[in-house]
Amino acid sequence: MPQTRKVRLFMNGASQAVRLPVEFRFSGKEIYATRDETTGNVTLSGQPGTEIWDEIFARFHAADVPDDFMSERPMKHPPVECNIFGDEEE
Repeated sequence: MPQTRKVRLFMNGASQAVRLPVEFRFSGKEIYATRDETTGNVTLSGQPGTEIWDEIFARFHAADVPDDFMSERPMKHPPVECNIFGDEEE
């Protein structure tokens, strides 16, 4: 089960900061902060948030692809059964 801990917020100049316990520390000098538009919750992550995938899928759905695109392709048909190892059938 994921571990959840209460952490402290503090001000660092004009910025708000989060003091993370050692078991939650990140490597490197930068992390990604993502705010959920519905809940307002913020997630800190070492990897980019889902907005990258949202952009990729938006471009995919916006593409003008003809209805018959790849309609003729080898993988569209079920495989043909054959005796590839040369064993005799019983």
